[in-house]
Amino acid sequence: MLILAIDTALDACAAGVLDTRAARVVAHEALAMQRGHAEALMPLIARVMEAAGIDFKDLARIAVTTGPGSFTGLRVALSAARGIGLAAGKPVVGLTTLAAYTAPIVAEDGDNPVIAAIDARHGQVYYQVVDGNGATLVSPRVAPIEEVLEAARFGSPCLVGNAAAILAERWPKDAPRPARVDPQPAPDVAWVAWLGAAVRPETAPPRPTYMRAPDAKPSVMAPPAPPTPEPAAAQTPPAVP
Repeated sequence: MLILAIDTALDACAAGVLDTRAARVVAHEALAMQRGHAEALMPLIARVMEAAGIDFKDLARIAVTTGPGSFTGLRVALSAARGIGLAAGKPVVGLTTLAAYTAPIVAEDGDNPVIAAIDARHGQVYYQVVDGNGATLVSPRVAPIEEVLEAARFGSPCLVGNAAAILAERWPKDAPRPARVDPQPAPDVAWVAWLGAAVRPETAPPRPTYMRAPDAKPSVMAPPAPPTPEPAAAQTPPAVP
């Protein structure tokens, strides 16, 4: 099975092609960037497909990260994935960014819990906690950093994600120290592809995972003031003959 994976949810613009029969990623490219995903993504996908030596019709499915992440960035990948899927007649599956972060660590068959954390700003993070086998201990959510630090009760965790260093700096001194701190700016697109191969399309729709409203909100315009009534015309008394 050939899978095209796409990720623009965070600080990278990335795509890769996984061949599950050969058990390897045959082509991939990732560019570090905070802005400009929309302009960079389609040329990047074209280069990856050319390097893989395949056409879109050869794909079995397209996998894409759905967030949490940048509101603008994740919509770029989702739009591209849906467009390619529609044009090529292929299913599109969506995976959360948090799942893509935790997957490679869980695959190592470790005993430590894994905390995937993404900076949500304003003293908050998007996070998820799984055990060493990938079972959910804390479901994906957005919360204050103080709440995430309570996950120290699960033992010495592996911290991964672009907020991993933030958590490590504030980790409780009386708690077991993190077993690993991996402050990746974005998940490995190869694991987006592997997760995309594992899910069923009907259970993994390519819909954005926002978890909270955007910071930027449309301005609310005050309703127009009612028109001021014009003064009634002065009535001139009739002339007395």
